[in-house]
Amino acid sequence: MLSIILILFSSIFFAGFILRTKSIASGRKGPGIMQPVKDVIRLFKKGTIYSETTSIIFRIGPVIYFSSVLMACMVIPFGPYKGIVSFDGDFVFFAYILALGKFFSIISAMDTGSSFEGMGASREALFSMFAEPAFFILIGSFALLTGNTSFFDIFSTLHLGSSITYTLGGLAAFVLVMIAMIENSRMPVDDPKTHLELTMIHEVMVLDNSGFDLGLILTAGYLKFAMYGAIIADFFIGGLSVSFALPLFLFIQLLFAVTVGLIESFMARFRMNHNPQFILALSSVSFLIFLGVLLVLEKFL
Repeated sequence: MLSIILILFSSIFFAGFILRTKSIASGRKGPGIMQPVKDVIRLFKKGTIYSETTSIIFRIGPVIYFSSVLMACMVIPFGPYKGIVSFDGDFVFFAYILALGKFFSIISAMDTGSSFEGMGASREALFSMFAEPAFFILIGSFALLTGNTSFFDIFSTLHLGSSITYTLGGLAAFVLVMIAMIENSRMPVDDPKTHLELTMIHEVMVLDNSGFDLGLILTAGYLKFAMYGAIIADFFIGGLSVSFALPLFLFIQLLFAVTVGLIESFMARFRMNHNPQFILALSSVSFLIFLGVLLVLEKFL
């Protein structure tokens, strides 16, 4: 229960810290930390407009997308405390409950009948498919290292006590940061501020969403960032007491938000045909983690 509370708390400020980092990096005053939350509250107060060409799929898509992200957050543990949902192999459930929400967001975009939104939906599906092997190789490697298959057992028995394991933890954090950027359609894969037709991915998918539905989609994005930040934090707080784990968790979330802001400030968006190469390269990094685990376990022939 503590984990979901911390993720919800972190998500409130996450997008604001990203904006503040980008503002400071570009020498602008910029909006306040709470501006993204105010924008979402304003959207929740507005009505929703539906096109005559859409069906029930378009109406339930944002709700299922938000619900899938919230359900995935319930799987994440915090230090000595399990997530609300915890069982052997729960990381598989975590990945595919997110995939369910992604599927409904994709078909709801296609339900509008717009070839423009269909283009963005196909790109979103392709990039998510390429990112999936990196996640499973990463978590599967640590499952092999610890001999457990649930998030809580993996993180609670994972001890970074040597230079090799610290390197594995650092590489895992890098992969998860990049997966979070891909899943949230951020730089360098996508630019949330662009409206250039040839390069839009996620933004083109939500062009027809408005009011409460758009607020749900934005809130789900903030939750996904905080959720991946919680997974990164769990790599380093698994064996700590709550008094040490809590401030470290919040610090890692802050560091993650600042990192996202710096990436978006100083990195240019990749050319569209380079995105698949970059995402597949993450699987190579995950494979290095797998080889490192074999080295630690002395299972090389």
